[in-house]
Amino acid sequence: MASSFRAFLNSPVGPKTTHFWGPVANWGFVLAGLVDMNKPSEMISGNMTSAMCVYSALFMRFAWMVQPRNYLLLACHASNETVQLYQLSRWARAQ
Repeated sequence: MASSFRAFLNSPVGPKTTHFWGPVANWGFVLAGLVDMNKPSEMISGNMTSAMCVYSALFMRFAWMVQPRNYLLLACHASNETVQLYQLSRWARAQ
C-alpha cells in the first residue's frame, strides 16, 4: 500500500505535477455549472455557455493527446461538456 502511494506521488501525473492540480482546479467549472442548473434559464448566457462547450471540447482533445495521457483532465472536461450542453439546451428552449 505504501509503495503504491509513493509510486503515485512520484508519477508523471501525480500530485507533484500540473497534470494533477490543473484538473483538480478545473472541477470548479463543473461545480459552477451544476449550481447554475437551479437558476432560471433566462439567466443563462448563450455565448458564454457555447464558449465553455468549445473550451471543454478542445481540452478533452488535449488531455487525450498529451503524453502521458491525462485521464483526470479528460474526465473533468467531459463532465463539464455534459453540464454545459445541458445548460445550452435549457437556454435554447427558453429562446
